[in-house]
Amino acid sequence: MEDRCSPENERMEAWLDDHLEFTHSYFVKKASREMVNAWFAERAHTIQPSVPKENSSQQRTHHSSSDHCPSSNSTILPSALTLLDNRCPSPATVPSPAPGTPTRKISASEFDRPLRPIVVKDSEGSLTFLRDSEREPVPLCGSVMGEDGDGSGRRLDRCTRLLELVKEVSSHLDVTALCHKIFLHINELITADRYSLFLVGEDSSNRKFLVSRLFDVAEGSTLEESSSSCIRLEWNKGIVGHVASTGQPLNIKNAYEDPRFNAEVDLITGYKTQSILCLPIKNHRGEVVGVAQAINKKCGEDGAFTEQDEKDFSAYLAFSGIVLHNAQLYETSQLENRRNQVLLDLARLIFEEQQCLEVVLRKIAGTILSFMQAQACTVFIADDDSMNSFSSVFHMEHEELAEVLEAPKRGCDVSQINYMYAQYVKNTMQPLNITDVTKDQRFPWTCESADHSSSRIKSLLCTPIRNGKKDKVIGVCQLVNKTDEASSSIKSFNRNDEQFLEAFAIFCGLGIQNTQMYETVERAMAKQEVTLEVLSYHASATEEETRELQVTAVTTVPSAQSLRLLDFSFSDFDLSDAETTLATIRMFVDLNLIQNFQMKYTNLCQWVLSVRKNYRKNVAYHNWRHALNTAQCMFALLKSGCLQNYLNDLEILALMIATLCHDLDHRGVNNSYIQRSDHPLAQLYCHSTMEHHHFDQCLMILNSPGNQILSGLSLAEYKTTLKMIEKAILATDLALYMKRREEFFELTKNNQFVWEDDHHRDLLRSMLMTACDISAITKPWPVQKRIAELVATEFFEQGDKERRELNIEPIDLMNREKRDKIPSMQVSFIDAICIQLYETLAGLSEHCSPLLEGCQKNRQHWKRLAEDCEKGLVNGLV
Repeated sequence: MEDRCSPENERMEAWLDDHLEFTHSYFVKKASREMVNAWFAERAHTIQPSVPKENSSQQRTHHSSSDHCPSSNSTILPSALTLLDNRCPSPATVPSPAPGTPTRKISASEFDRPLRPIVVKDSEGSLTFLRDSEREPVPLCGSVMGEDGDGSGRRLDRCTRLLELVKEVSSHLDVTALCHKIFLHINELITADRYSLFLVGEDSSNRKFLVSRLFDVAEGSTLEESSSSCIRLEWNKGIVGHVASTGQPLNIKNAYEDPRFNAEVDLITGYKTQSILCLPIKNHRGEVVGVAQAINKKCGEDGAFTEQDEKDFSAYLAFSGIVLHNAQLYETSQLENRRNQVLLDLARLIFEEQQCLEVVLRKIAGTILSFMQAQACTVFIADDDSMNSFSSVFHMEHEELAEVLEAPKRGCDVSQINYMYAQYVKNTMQPLNITDVTKDQRFPWTCESADHSSSRIKSLLCTPIRNGKKDKVIGVCQLVNKTDEASSSIKSFNRNDEQFLEAFAIFCGLGIQNTQMYETVERAMAKQEVTLEVLSYHASATEEETRELQVTAVTTVPSAQSLRLLDFSFSDFDLSDAETTLATIRMFVDLNLIQNFQMKYTNLCQWVLSVRKNYRKNVAYHNWRHALNTAQCMFALLKSGCLQNYLNDLEILALMIATLCHDLDHRGVNNSYIQRSDHPLAQLYCHSTMEHHHFDQCLMILNSPGNQILSGLSLAEYKTTLKMIEKAILATDLALYMKRREEFFELTKNNQFVWEDDHHRDLLRSMLMTACDISAITKPWPVQKRIAELVATEFFEQGDKERRELNIEPIDLMNREKRDKIPSMQVSFIDAICIQLYETLAGLSEHCSPLLEGCQKNRQHWKRLAEDCEKGLVNGLV
């Protein structure tokens, strides 16, 4: 590339400078985006930390009009308004940390200034990260210049300088560089020998102090020389401290006559301080944010600063106030951004691993130790079963951060004083910050344990860890002995540390609670698995019962005709329990289900016995006998009603299994009672509670060893069958029946029912389940009346439970005192639920008409009985 400094390039550049209009128009037409970006990059201001020069002028370093004498005991601190420097080394230079050990990217001490609280209390007193936004309108500044008595020329010169300052303010945020330029501009007006700038700082305890940002700025001095020294002054002491605390300027003609002036500096350096002009720098709220001072007027009467000097100085310092305010806002936003990043990093660490409490506790302790610079961190986990103890304790020392630990130390030896402070915080639910535990007299155990722990514990910070609802303490986090990074000495925890630990505790509470919940769920799942295994064993029929039934079934299974299984008027009252199981096997045999699906005969016998065993014998109506009657009605519909010709083998298999299992483990109460009594089953399902439970029981038996009658199906057939069984069992919920029946009735009424439509077939299967479930209403009158007595007995028992356990008045159907209304309620039940359903099925197949006819005959009987009840001739079913 050709050298930029060649004579030809210099002549070309000079020509472009002489023809600015051409240059401007050329670059407007020809400049690319990359050139424009490069132009901006050339003028971008890079914030660099000031590097003091070793060879800076010693005289300028020590010649100060301040009353502070730098000594070996003076505290040299970075300014509270220093813009963020890049404290994190580049990734290439950072050694790889030990696995599982958190890397500290930032220290809590960097935030040791009055930032907004991390957590605040809402209107209800709960801790929250959210707060109302604070908007402080910045008022427009009025005239910053004093009255100008020197004419328009001087006003124009001042305006030009102010315009230059405004440009600097709008494009830079470096306080030191800008204030240095301000002082150089001021020097042209008031011509002092030295200038200094002190900024107001606050620590986390809101104690104010002054720290030098520019020291002994003189004509010709560089920015590095002026900012090399960092001196801290006490508030309200000396000339600078007085101006800062009062907010009033001082114009001193003779420094030695002012008692606030410290002459020791002049004695040491040999510099003679005579006149001092010291002014406050204020923000838009009128608060003092800094102090500027000029020393030794170079010209003028008696070397004193004039009133006009004071006005000019004040006018320029107004811009300094704006700059400082902007820089403070910028730095605060940067600090809060980094602070939020720390909290987000902690949240990420905690929520990465929620399966093991020990791993979570190690991450919590490691992160807090690394950030807070404490010697040790202890996390106490509260014991739910005891108010005065902890279930576990996790302890980590600062030295362990660099170690590779496979498992954290749990249940370690923790001194009694640690435990007692943690117990106090747990009980009070309030944080505890003790500067020196050996001198704290609030607690009786301090003196008792002083000999044991004073050598190890000095400062202590303890905060409660709450649960997600923040109404219960689930743990306590305790830090001991905060270490000063510079001197390694022990110091006390401040308010900034309290705020960070409170914020950490919120995330820790969520992480610990989630992990505990995960462990609880895992244990519950393990218990459930064991319970299901035990239940499956006890719910299944024994091998002896199965073998006995198998032998009997092979030799003497009665025919369907002898058992009257093909009749819609079937009744089980004359059958023994053994005969009911044989009748079930006969239905499976006659429907060719054993042959079509390669069922093992042994499995079928055991499955039938297991289903019978899982119906409760103490339930009056919804028991095994009801399941058998429902299955027999479905068998009669398929065979005698000729519906078998329209359904495929899988549908028939699913319907027969569903009818036999549709009320498994029925408790003799309905869904409404389950919900109102807050039964555990109500927590599992939001609707059709018992029907879902019946299907779950059906599934459990089908999957139990020896009961797997569906093992001959392919995977696709198995899934399809289970889905049909589930829908069929759920369809027995009359609430769902009432929602779906109108669609079915409309389809059949308008001759729109399509046998090839899967949805229509699903509707039909659901209607068939309901028709079989309530088929007792179609039986001959003596059978129907006897079944009605069983139903009433079960309903009345539920009504008695509602009175006794729920303290409510049962509905008439469940009310034993309203038994005289049973006949009229049966008539209403037939009209509302039954008649239209059986009419529709009879319309699909005329062979199903016996169901309709039986229902209509029973309506007549119930109607007459209802009329007799109204006349007082009978009481209910009697």
